Amino acid sequence: MSHVIEVHGLSKSYGTIKAVDDISFVIESGKIYGLLGRNGAGKTTIMHMITAQLFPTNGEVKVFGEAPYENNRVLSQICFIKESQKYPDHFRVMDVLQLAPSIFPDWDEEFAYSLIEEFQLPLKRKIKKLSRGMLSSVGIVIGLASRAPLTIFDEPYLGLDAVARGLFYDRLIEDYAAYPRTIILSTHLIDEVSRILEHVIVIDGGKLLIDEEAETLRGQAVSVAGLASTVDSFIADKRTISREPFGALVTATIMGNLDDKERKRAEAQGLELAPVSLQQLIVHLTKGKFDNKAVDTR
Repeated sequence: MSHVIEVHGLSKSYGTIKAVDDISFVIESGKIYGLLGRNGAGKTTIMHMITAQLFPTNGEVKVFGEAPYENNRVLSQICFIKESQKYPDHFRVMDVLQLAPSIFPDWDEEFAYSLIEEFQLPLKRKIKKLSRGMLSSVGIVIGLASRAPLTIFDEPYLGLDAVARGLFYDRLIEDYAAYPRTIILSTHLIDEVSRILEHVIVIDGGKLLIDEEAETLRGQAVSVAGLASTVDSFIADKRTISREPFGALVTATIMGNLDDKERKRAEAQGLELAPVSLQQLIVHLTKGKFDNKAVDTR
């Protein structure tokens, strides 16, 4: 499988502050990636360097095998929908749609206008007069209808209600299935997007914390609840990423799969086992209690 993005030793500093600190990863073609992490983790800075809107302090970025900076061959294959997307003050929704074909070679006008109807966007209204949710919807329309080989959504859901977010996820999956390309979603709503992610990259404090297939991560953590002494005995030889006491009780989260023998032992000791969602796993791993090296989940 070819690499759409290759990042090697990437760093970005602002004075003494390192927004991105020596990160390396690859993005493969034809997959949906989640670029996840807390606010200020460095996600947007990474996306800006990939899309040639920022220069790295150190390291190398290649997109479609080339440096993206001042490279129209590369940039014409990218659609980057930013949270803070800016448009000229006089632009209406219809002006954005009319400009798009000159920017995106694979633009699908029919698909764009069908999305406009579904998201109920007013074509003649000025962009600056749109609500936060409508502005997000414009970005979603552009991102999906661009059919760009590399499409990046940075917090695409802001201001959208649950119904509109569900519509976005459904249309993304449908169009991705019909027109495979590489899609990167940077979002805080991990539980909502976890079902569509194929690979997960988690950034924490400017460093790479997780770089793993989503299917591998699912089921890689288990919650154990019960009397504190019993739980502590059960998890003594296991990798514990969270321990939350509640009176005489404790709920602990451990990495790794439990075999049938261990599950039967837990049941015999009166312990409750429960799966841990992708969002819960990432929340536990980004509390700052652990080092910022990439987590080996194998």
